[in-house]
Amino acid sequence: MKKTLSLVLVLALCLCLGLTGCAGAGDGYTVGVCQLMEHDSLDQATQGFVDALTEEMEAAGKSVDIDVQVAGEASLCTTVINTFVSKKVDLIMANATPALVSAANATAEIPVLGTSVTDYDDTFQGSIPANVSGTSDAVPFDEQAAMMIDTLNLTAGDVVGVLYCLNESNSLIQYEAVKALFEAEGIVVNAYTFSETTELQALVTSMASECKAVYVPSDNTVAQNDSIVGTICTEKNIPVFTSYGGTVCYASLAIDYYELGAETGRMAAQILLGEATPADLEIKTLTPTVVFNEELCQTLGIEVPAN
Repeated sequence: MKKTLSLVLVLALCLCLGLTGCAGAGDGYTVGVCQLMEHDSLDQATQGFVDALTEEMEAAGKSVDIDVQVAGEASLCTTVINTFVSKKVDLIMANATPALVSAANATAEIPVLGTSVTDYDDTFQGSIPANVSGTSDAVPFDEQAAMMIDTLNLTAGDVVGVLYCLNESNSLIQYEAVKALFEAEGIVVNAYTFSETTELQALVTSMASECKAVYVPSDNTVAQNDSIVGTICTEKNIPVFTSYGGTVCYASLAIDYYELGAETGRMAAQILLGEATPADLEIKTLTPTVVFNEELCQTLGIEVPAN
């Protein structure tokens, strides 16, 4: 009986090593990355994560297999995450809020790190799961509002349009924050919201004819289609300010998404190497930088500050 049991255990071990690699066995680890959609900011965050994690693990004499999957839309994040869970990966990196929510709902055992997520407390209604941590792309809304007011010479009575997708909860948080800040200066704020991207062109056309300036929060759906926003608004001489940067905004106070992902990768290395658990790691943010699109400013007649 003992010989039979031993043989079964040996076969099971061989099967595990041969077919699945037994996540975390020996010096090798497996990490699953679920990125919501293809977009420059999210792409940069994923690349930063892969580069930093690979570097950290190699420095520790370990190997890591990183499986990057782009869901394409929020509803498909669950499918990607469930595949990672079934494979028993050692860690999941969720790039954008829908991916993070899917990961947290799918597992309480596998460590989960988020990135390109604005507000973790709001996402989890004040109770972040013990296996979840990560980095936030939140930026100081008061500084963003002040920058728009100063550089565009906005005064009481001027109208600022805020464009966001109703399917992204973090965008509502940002809208409410900047709305309060602008209205404190007597500036009128109008929300322009949509659910389907097919609505975007008509919505932006109306917005550009009704507003003096446009503010776009860190909204992944808008970001993926921001060329539509930039084209229409530029034609109507309406400046666009985005909280995530990009080529369509006349200026931005934004973070470096590659470095955001890299910071997440360094956190992942700590977890895989047994130096910390997600519960030990606080949500991290980066210091934003000011960037002016000088060519677009010239087109719109906006004076770029000398400093």
